[in-house]
Amino acid sequence: MSSASTPTPITEARVQAIQTKLKALTGALNQVLFGQEKTVELVVVALLARGHVLLEGLPGLGKTELVKGLSKAIQLKQNRVQFTPDLLPGDITGNPVLQESPTGERTFVFQKGPLFAELLLADEINRASPKTQSALLEAMQERSVSVFGTSHALPDPFFVFATQNPIELEGTYPLPEAQIDRFLFKLQMERGDRSVIEKIVQHRDLGGEVSVSQVMTREDLLEASSMTREVFLPPEVVSYIARLVEATHAGMSQAASGVRFGCSPRAAISLAASARARALLNGRVYANFEDVQALASAALQHRIVMDYQAKVEGISGESVVKMLLEEISPDGVEVPGSLKSAKL
Repeated sequence: MSSASTPTPITEARVQAIQTKLKALTGALNQVLFGQEKTVELVVVALLARGHVLLEGLPGLGKTELVKGLSKAIQLKQNRVQFTPDLLPGDITGNPVLQESPTGERTFVFQKGPLFAELLLADEINRASPKTQSALLEAMQERSVSVFGTSHALPDPFFVFATQNPIELEGTYPLPEAQIDRFLFKLQMERGDRSVIEKIVQHRDLGGEVSVSQVMTREDLLEASSMTREVFLPPEVVSYIARLVEATHAGMSQAASGVRFGCSPRAAISLAASARARALLNGRVYANFEDVQALASAALQHRIVMDYQAKVEGISGESVVKMLLEEISPDGVEVPGSLKSAKL
């Protein structure tokens, strides 16, 4: 193998240089979304891991502004699709259009839809019909779309940030399980406390655009994403990820007693990739147990399907993951129940 094809090895110096830019990105997004530091961190982690994000919350909590601010901070080409019940698959993928040449010859030319962007904001995705929702599946997994038998590659990078309202609201449809599994993270947008609301009132105008300066380039993002794959994942951390994912299945842990379907191997891959990304964001060349624990809920909760009785009792995927983190020891050594609640 020639030296030209050998990737530049990850070093502390490279990590520190890219960390400075990533911290600037985090700071810029925190000026867009007040009081949501954890959500902002997870969004940046998803970017580094090249994963899609599902943002859930009531209208008006800043989901759309967060994605718009991200586009401005990195200068990514952004398109926005407002999902509605009458939206058709071709409305987002694009369609062949009949065009006539100067010589009078008529041919079909593919006209790209809004999917052809580096950052796609799929607003209120659960208001569209399942048929239209499923049109995103190939794009999210394969980074391409097929129209009339022809495959069209999407830009690189390509991210989907989808927002959805709580499923209890009228006029919404549950997302197909196969599509939910394509999202690296599911993040819950919560309303801020009184101090956060006061800050929003002081710094925001109704209908005004939030000013965000560019702090990174597309090339910086691609470099950081490439470096993420080089972050070392110790065997002990790999084992911890595997044990957590295995424990999400019924019969494999006490926490999973109300689970109908647990997480797939894709969940383990997602958790590993995001652990590497968080390590890089924190200036490390290796991932650790803390990275896995900090990301487990965002990466696993939406992939857990509860049985009917558990739903009635109000047990969710998020609560299952929380119990698993208490039940499954990172080092593989079972802690006696009498000591789990002991305070040293």
